[in-house]
Amino acid sequence: MLAFLHSVAVWCAATHWAAFLFGFFLNFSKNKKGQKSTINSLSATENDAIIIKIVPSALCQVPFLKFEGGRFFILKISEIAKESTMRAKTADGAVYAFAAIRELEKENFKQAHKLSVDLHNKLGTLPRCNDLIELNRNLLLFNAPYNFDSFCQYIELDRDPKSRFYMPRRKQLIRMVNTLQKLEDGELDIAGIMMPPGTGKSTTAIFYLTWLAGRNPDMPILGGSHSNAFLRGVYDECLRIMAKGGEYLWRDVFPGVCIARTNAQDMMIDMYKPKRFATLEFSSIGSGNAGKVRAQKLLYCDDLVSGIEEAMSRERMDKLWQLYTTDLRQRKIGECRELHIATPWSLHDPMDRLERNNENNPRAEFLHMPALNEEEKSNFDYANGVGFSTKFYIDMRESMDDASWRALFMTSPIEREGQLYPEDQLRRYFELPDKAPEAIIAVCDTKEKGSDYAVLPVAYKYGDDFYIEECVCDNGAPDVVETRLWMVLVKHKVQLAQFESNSAGGKVAEKCQQEVKAHGGITRIVTRYTTANKETKIIVNSPWVMEHCLFKDNSVIKNNKEYRRVLSFLTGYTMAGKNRHDDVPDAFAMLAQYAQGLNAGKVEIGTRIW
Repeated sequence: MLAFLHSVAVWCAATHWAAFLFGFFLNFSKNKKGQKSTINSLSATENDAIIIKIVPSALCQVPFLKFEGGRFFILKISEIAKESTMRAKTADGAVYAFAAIRELEKENFKQAHKLSVDLHNKLGTLPRCNDLIELNRNLLLFNAPYNFDSFCQYIELDRDPKSRFYMPRRKQLIRMVNTLQKLEDGELDIAGIMMPPGTGKSTTAIFYLTWLAGRNPDMPILGGSHSNAFLRGVYDECLRIMAKGGEYLWRDVFPGVCIARTNAQDMMIDMYKPKRFATLEFSSIGSGNAGKVRAQKLLYCDDLVSGIEEAMSRERMDKLWQLYTTDLRQRKIGECRELHIATPWSLHDPMDRLERNNENNPRAEFLHMPALNEEEKSNFDYANGVGFSTKFYIDMRESMDDASWRALFMTSPIEREGQLYPEDQLRRYFELPDKAPEAIIAVCDTKEKGSDYAVLPVAYKYGDDFYIEECVCDNGAPDVVETRLWMVLVKHKVQLAQFESNSAGGKVAEKCQQEVKAHGGITRIVTRYTTANKETKIIVNSPWVMEHCLFKDNSVIKNNKEYRRVLSFLTGYTMAGKNRHDDVPDAFAMLAQYAQGLNAGKVEIGTRIW
């Protein structure tokens, strides 16, 4: 031991660390009995190394030394913080890691706060104790001024758990919160949030406004909406969150910022000191506040459309867009960013127009969070019973018209007047006729790009009518989709099928033909290359589809998500505006052409005698 100390002392003298090691081993000798130990100090030196006065029980928690090439090296504070965060497996270890992170903040702010978020996320995996509860609180407060997620968690810590807004909804709302963080960090210039009513989008936005007000009290924020009545609620809630002695801990996060002036009539809140343009001010769209309000930090627009009655009028939507561009957007100064929150009622409302205008803008993000996901499960079944169950949304879907459902709950509006396939005009059936079909045919519009769908409707022919018994509508991996295609052909004993040979369609058809034959199917597949304009083809053939195709009744396909998706894409196609999904209407246009071609050629399909 003495020989080891002597060798280390020689090395220390050469590297100016004698004082450090002397203090370390002194503490070592004084703490042999294993008394509880802590980090007493952390400080940076001139050569960017760290002096750590530490007792031995912490040696396993804070890796401040490494042995390499026969020599000891003292780690930099960044390395200490990183390693201790990664290795923290107990409350004590996490406390030591946080001490290193706080010291790191002095020289690398960004890295320190990133590590503190990582450490906080790790707390849930550690054994619970009082020290951990306190550390959770301290970590959240440490990050709250800079991290919106931490802010939302921290300000409600003293509220009754049953009354808290954010934590029961955090799992779902974190996508929105992350988008808002990117907006504040300068990664985005404009953000759009589309969610169903009652899911917490406006309350989250209110939290965001108060966070920005604390961070930038001298930079005006302007909020706009369809009515002053709605904005009054936003104004009151902002005041409640920032109030001194209230149930929120906003003043802990921003202790140097206070409310300097309020005006309930004008709905303005000035932070820190009175200014010409208030920190927070709210004004309904079209109120004519030119010269009275400004937006320097953020232009916040929440539900500019009052409801479905207004949204149904193209003229009123055009006027609303003009008001937004002249009455609200013109109030922006400097590099002011925009946040839009809405229920997208129409393809012509401000939110949808903004999204189309920024389709190729990398600094714009539009977040769609529909009521039901791809598995037809609720996206907003929050904890503590405060959300909306899957059953609730399915019941709502069954009780309202399709266009309203899509707009209000699925964030996917359609143009009612321009609908090519109105849902209430589609022919429906409950079960196939009680006789053998004259023919069973299919067509396939193969998948081209990553977001495209492969669509294959199977049609049972009875006279001039074609019953759509099943329809593949899948945008998954090519191998998986191709397997589904030939399996459906075999399952229904499809006799004739036509595949579009554009792009890779020819290869898909060839592979499916081989698999059908190998699995005992009877389908004869032909291919067709098309050069026709897709939109024209869809529109021209839609009357035939409406007249001759029958689709399963909604009561029959209640649990058939794929068939419902097909109908959704079909009835969602509009001649006005841009269509996000046109693969299904295109496949049915292809079916119309193929079926009419068979009839024109007087082709009779019979059962194979062999």
